[in-house]
Amino acid sequence: QVQLVESGGGSVQAGGSLRLSCSASGSIVSINRMGWYRQAPGKERELVAVINTIGRTNLGRTNYADSVKGRFTISRDSAKNTVDLQMNSLKPEDTAVYYCYASRAGVQHWGQGTQVTVSS
Repeated sequence: QVQLVESGGGSVQAGGSLRLSCSASGSIVSINRMGWYRQAPGKERELVAVINTIGRTNLGRTNYADSVKGRFTISRDSAKNTVDLQMNSLKPEDTAVYYCYASRAGVQHWGQGTQVTVSS
């Protein structure tokens, strides 16, 4: 089992920045991908950014939602088993619960979520 704990959510005005961090523990060997999803009220959970964590050719490869490209940056610290999401130029439409995500052996694992609120 993989345990994921998020931190760093909060409230900010439009144009501001926040940094989310996710720490993984437990059966972390062979986690192949980590990242962030978000879910706004009344909407489905959507991908924000993911990063490949293993693989000779795909290690470090990232994928971003079009809506956050150029504003958000995902990064990973393999020594600390953490994945961070730096969010700049935040917009009110970025308001959501942000969930850390990890994929291992075809199984998806989720954190408990952290609220991000952006006011105009």
